Formats: sequence, C-alpha cells, structure tokens
Amino acid sequence: MIQRGLSILGRAIREQPRIFAVAVAGSVLFGGLVIASAYVVGAVVGDVVVPAVESGEVGTGTLALAAVALFGISVLRVVGIFGRRLGAGYMQFRLQAAYRRRVTRRYLDLPLSWHHRNATGTLLSNANSDVEAAWYPIAPLPFAVGTLVMLVGAVGSLFATDWALALVGLAVFPALFALNVVYSRRMAPRQARAQRLRAEVSGIAHESFDGALVVKTMGREAQETARFAGRAGQLRDALISVGRLRGVFDPLLETLPSLGTLAVLVVGTIRLRQGAISVTELVSVAFLFTVLAFPVRAIGWVLAELPRSVAGWDRVSRVLDATGEMPYGDVALADDGTPATLAFTDVHFGYAPAEAHLPGAQVLGEVTFTVPAGRTVALVGPTGAGKSTIASLAVRLVDPDSGTVSLDGVDVRRLTAGSLASTAALVAQVPFVFDDTVRANISLDRPGIDDGEVWAALRLAEADGFVAALPDGLDTMVGERGTSLSGGQRQRLTLARALAGRPRLLVLDDATSAVDPRVEAAILAGLRSPAPGQQAAASILVVAYRRATIALADEVIYLEQGRVLARGTHSELLATVPGYVDLVTAYEQAEQEREQNRTYDEVAPLPSGLEIEVDR
Repeated sequence: MIQRGLSILGRAIREQPRIFAVAVAGSVLFGGLVIASAYVVGAVVGDVVVPAVESGEVGTGTLALAAVALFGISVLRVVGIFGRRLGAGYMQFRLQAAYRRRVTRRYLDLPLSWHHRNATGTLLSNANSDVEAAWYPIAPLPFAVGTLVMLVGAVGSLFATDWALALVGLAVFPALFALNVVYSRRMAPRQARAQRLRAEVSGIAHESFDGALVVKTMGREAQETARFAGRAGQLRDALISVGRLRGVFDPLLETLPSLGTLAVLVVGTIRLRQGAISVTELVSVAFLFTVLAFPVRAIGWVLAELPRSVAGWDRVSRVLDATGEMPYGDVALADDGTPATLAFTDVHFGYAPAEAHLPGAQVLGEVTFTVPAGRTVALVGPTGAGKSTIASLAVRLVDPDSGTVSLDGVDVRRLTAGSLASTAALVAQVPFVFDDTVRANISLDRPGIDDGEVWAALRLAEADGFVAALPDGLDTMVGERGTSLSGGQRQRLTLARALAGRPRLLVLDDATSAVDPRVEAAILAGLRSPAPGQQAAASILVVAYRRATIALADEVIYLEQGRVLARGTHSELLATVPGYVDLVTAYEQAEQEREQNRTYDEVAPLPSGLEIEVDR
C-alpha cells in the first residue's frame, strides 16, 4: 500500500515539479529554522538566563540580541510556512482540476456501450470525490518532505551534541515510522470500502432524482427513501470505522514524541551530572524534541491518507485506462451545402454484455441500404428491430462489428470529428435540453449561429411560435432538462438545435412522437425544402411510426429482428408485405386512440413542471 501510494505521489511530483519545488523549499526553510530555534533557545537559557539568575544581573544588550534572534527566526519561519502551504494548496487543486478534465474528456471519448455498463452515479463519483481522494495527500506532502530533511539535520545535530541523546532520537523516530506503517495497512481496506460506498450513494441519489416522475406516480417515495437510507447507513458505518481507527492511532502518534522528550530529559540529566553536556545543550535537545512533535506528524498525515489516495486512484485510473474509444480519421468532407449520401454495406452489430462472462446481443445482421442525396428514407419495424441502432451507427455513436457505414462514399471511421459533426446530425427519441436559455440550447456556442440563424431553425422546427410567446423569448430559461416545456416543445427545440448546424444528413429517431400529427406533417414538409444557406434539402433518415410520416418518405426500409426484410415505397410495401401492413395498421389505430384521449402541445405543462407522456 505504501509503495503504491508513493508511486501516485511520484506521479504528482512529475506533473507539477516547479510548484512542488517551491512548496518543499518553504518546508525545508521552516525545518531548518526549527532546528536553529532550538539551539537559539538553548543558548538564551544557558548563556543568558542561567548567568542572570546566578549573578542577579541582566545584561540589556544580551537580552536585546536574544530577542532579535528569536524574532528574526520567527519571521523567516512564517515565510517558510506561507511558501509551503501556498505551494501545496496550489499543487493539489491544479492536479484535481487537471484530472477532472481528463476523466470528463475520457467519458466523451468512450463509446456509448461503455457508458451503458457504468452507473451515472459512479461516473459522477469518479470525476469528483475519487479525484479528490487520489490527490488528498498532496496537501501535507511538502511538509512531510521538509520534515524528513529536518529529521536528518536533527539527528546530525544530536550526534554532534551527545551520542547518548542521539540514540534516544534514533529509537523514537523509527518507532513513529513503524506505527504509521501498521496504521496504513489497517486503514487501506476501510478507505477503499468508503470510496466504493460514496459512489453507490451518489448513484442511488441520482436515480431517485432523475426518476422523480416514476417514483412519484408509482408511490415509491418511501421505498426509495429506505433504499437510499440503507446505503447511506452503510457509508456512515464505514466512515465511523475509519474514524475509530484514527481515534486509536492518533493518540499513539501524538504520544511518542512526548515520550521522546521525557527520555531526553532523563538521559540528559544523567549526562549533565557526568559533565558530558552543558545546560545549553540539554535545553536545546529537549526543546528540539518538543518542536519536532508537530512536524513529524506531517509524515503520519501523508502515510495515513495513502490508503484513501490509492482507493481513489484505482477508481480514477479505471476510467483513464478504459478501452473502446473510437479514434477519428483525417478525412474531411466538402461542406458545400449539398445533401450527403448515406450508405450501409453488409453491416453487423451487437451490443457488448454488461458482464464479461455473458454473451452479447446481436442486433443487426447483413444490413445494406442507401439514403441517396436529397432523399428521405423511413425506417419502419417492430420494437427491437434495430432502428435506433441504425440511427446511432449513421452518426457514429457506435461502430459496426463488420461492414461499413459511409458518407459520400467515405467510411465514417476515416472522417475527422469536425467533419462528421458538421455533416450529420441526430435528433434522438428522448429530447435532452440543457438548463439554460432557449438561445444557448439552439446555438450551443457554435460559431456563425446568430439570432437570425436561431430563428430560422426554430421556424423549420415549427417552434418559433411558442418560443416567441415565452416570457423572455430566446432568453427564457427552460429549467433542468427543459421541465418548463412540454414534451413536444422539447422535441422541437432539439430538432431546431440540429437544424441550426445546417447538416447535410439529418437522422430523426422518432424525433416528433410527442407533437401533434398536423405539426409533425408541417415539420417534415419544411425539412424537404432547402434551409437558409443550403443549395438543396438535407438527406433524411427517419425512424417513423405514423402513416402520414411514412408516406412522405421516398423509400421505406422495413426491418424485423435486425435484418432488412423489404424496401420500396409505402404503397408498394402495403401491397406486398403483410407484416408491414399489420404493423402500420396497428400504429394507425393506436394513433387514432391517442387523438381521441390526448391533447398534444396545446396543453400547458403541469404546475409541478412534470408531464405525463404516453408510451407509443
């Protein structure tokens, strides 16, 4: 544990060498002055106080000189403390900030399949409390390094003073180290369990808050509270176990230096009677042991925090070392405003299992089709047919196990990140809206998207009307996940967000399911016309359910169990594919029932900010 912990500290020093050098310099200055102050105090007692007591006279000049010496040492010690603490704090916070960025960047690089296997609460804990724990020992580290230098100097001074007193010091200091080693070995499993429970508590809290709608409508408040309380109680017990162990060892670590001082006084008195040392030397050594008690504790602080640091680092490095990222290529497509061509060629894909020993789920097999430039292709199929997976493959959220997905004849794996993002845009099933203004949600701070572009995108998404009616228009705060908006309004905002980037390929994964069919028809009709700044309408791949939406497509791809069973126009499939007819008819019947029982965007959100959305 100590070896692993020290290797983590070594990494920190290599990453922040200059700041660490400043902090250690302040600590060494402080340590040297601690030793110096002990001998100055000894000289004052032996050469000023004792003679004054014996003679009954006090030399003013001698006292003034002693006072100046003590004051000067105190001022320099303050400088050393300031440099040590400033450097240590700056180093610690820089490392924490840097590794939070690295962890977050790694999250964005890793594929969705990796995120599906890791709970959100755990990921939040990795980027927050685990990073803090990994670098927690940095704060006392410079002090501990300076203390080691100070101990070497102190032992040297002891041998220069008297060999018997030096042996006392050699007995006390190793005992301190041995006690800290035992402490670290016992603390390690407790700290690891506490870090794991912190992540689990965070995960349960996140699930409960994120699923507030389900919790409330299902009446599960008491059960969720009990589930959270149970895990929080386990974390409490784990932290109490940590505190109990500290309560046992901290007094021992505090007592050893005091016992050393007592031993010095006993041995020193004997040596003084023998004439081996003077009063000045005895006072200096006794005072040195007294002032060393606190700095030596800095070594204990570092060793005591190493188990927590190792536990946090293990959890952080699990993210940093995770594999599966999808590197981008170096090919950039021409952004000339013309629609793009999307092609799937013999694509196979399966999701990795949640656990390594379980078999994966094969989702797609032998999928081949093309979305010609400027055309609209609809994906239709029953639940689990692979429609959303195809949408994810089209914008490279995941890569196929075999086969190719290409844009304008170029494998998407060869494209640069910027070229892919500017060419293709996905509007997902579940709309995600940031807790920000309407303007910020549409533009995402992308260059070239001014208010005029924002309004143009809103008009195409049939969202300009309700946005104009909002209290502050584009400056209206929409709340966390857009809770102040209805489901259809959120969907239209996310559609406008995609359109604002002028994509050459638009992938709609059931992106208008929560809007009125009349509004949906207007949106899809508008998408077939060129957007401002484009020469022609974007190519569209749409996951469709409503008959009216499907009928607008130039071609329909019918899927079952991850395979393309039929393709053609809507009327051709109605005439030749019974399964397609049954599915579309069932969708139409369900739509008619919803029309009779549900009001769409015209209904304002519930007062609580929640809305009830009927599953399709």
